[in-house]
Amino acid sequence: MTIKEQYETAKQAYANWGIDVDAALETLKKVPISIHCWQGDDIGGFEVNKSELSGGIDITGNYPGKATTPEELRMDLEKALSLIPGKHRVNLHAIYAETNGEAVERDQLEPKHFENWLNWAKENGLGLDFNPTLFSHEKAADGLTLSHPNEEVREFWIDHCIASRKIGEYFGRELGNPCLTNIWIPDGYKDIPSDRLTPRKRLKESLDRIFTVEVDETCNWDAVESKIFGIGSESYVVGSHEFYLGYALKNNKICLVDTGHYHPTETVSNKISSMLLYSDKLALHVSRPVRWDSDHVVILDDELREIALEIVRNDALNQVIIGLDFFDASINRVAAWTIGTRNMIKALLYALLVPNDHLKELQEKGDFTERLALMEEFKTYPFGAIWDYYCEKMNVPVKERWLTQVKEYERDVLAKR
Repeated sequence: MTIKEQYETAKQAYANWGIDVDAALETLKKVPISIHCWQGDDIGGFEVNKSELSGGIDITGNYPGKATTPEELRMDLEKALSLIPGKHRVNLHAIYAETNGEAVERDQLEPKHFENWLNWAKENGLGLDFNPTLFSHEKAADGLTLSHPNEEVREFWIDHCIASRKIGEYFGRELGNPCLTNIWIPDGYKDIPSDRLTPRKRLKESLDRIFTVEVDETCNWDAVESKIFGIGSESYVVGSHEFYLGYALKNNKICLVDTGHYHPTETVSNKISSMLLYSDKLALHVSRPVRWDSDHVVILDDELREIALEIVRNDALNQVIIGLDFFDASINRVAAWTIGTRNMIKALLYALLVPNDHLKELQEKGDFTERLALMEEFKTYPFGAIWDYYCEKMNVPVKERWLTQVKEYERDVLAKR
């Protein structure tokens, strides 16, 4: 059978449950995933005075071929995007500025330092998102930034975040597509603190200062991101989930939840519905923690499917901003982007092909037997045939055929770096 014939057969199986597969694919086409640039160069960036990676972030592996210039990174991203169905976004950190060999401090960054990224995004029909970089810097060497007791250090990072929001505004205005500018900081203590409140007061004051500077909210969306612990902040993190959830709600900011930034027994999928009750928008960084915030490449596991189901079944595709955040230097980096992003899209498609309304009705009626039976049966419905057809329709490789192109790219491009 051809891919189209398999699709038609599979489509009928879903139609028996009232699921319009063609409509599901049209919906999926409109969902952008924000793909993080830092998988391509192991979070190195292009600063003239580059610092060692710090802030509780670690990269393992030395697979050959990582990008070492902005041009190489953009070329690698283009290759990955050519293997991923749909139109998406690219997420940048401030350390990816291009300053033409001039040492520009982070608090002095301007939109002009990202013109090449902007022009590239325009050429490729991509949206851009942005992050101030509050790690891998001498002023973050002791693990404190916006909550630092030293006012001069705090001022530096406040100014950097303000500059970053202006860059985000620039992206959004020029692309006609709002930029999500997300603030994450590594601040915390290795051992048990004697005062948890004072650093959080300083963080709140710093954020208040940052957001006092007005930017066009139709061009830039502000987000804040929490974490439970990190390397060097095992006992206490200033910007906890409770801190940022409260701050976001009180100040009309977007709370960003990273799937690796919680206790191993917590799931982000279980948080989505609660947060959507009180927030117009929610942002995700989808990663895969293995025992800790290890940022493994996203796989199509139970939690990823559950995240997608929570978004779809609650009609929240226009409320939840989906981004990725993983970095693996032990495998081909273009393949990592491709695997992770295709899996996120697969999870959304899976969720669109479940009879969510019927399952909700069963729960309301207390028919837990049929609810469980159907939830399990749909795991083996012919979802793969729908996915293959979607890839073919979107002019990207079907099944594992994309891997051939990655291997050719590695031989012809990456291996020569």
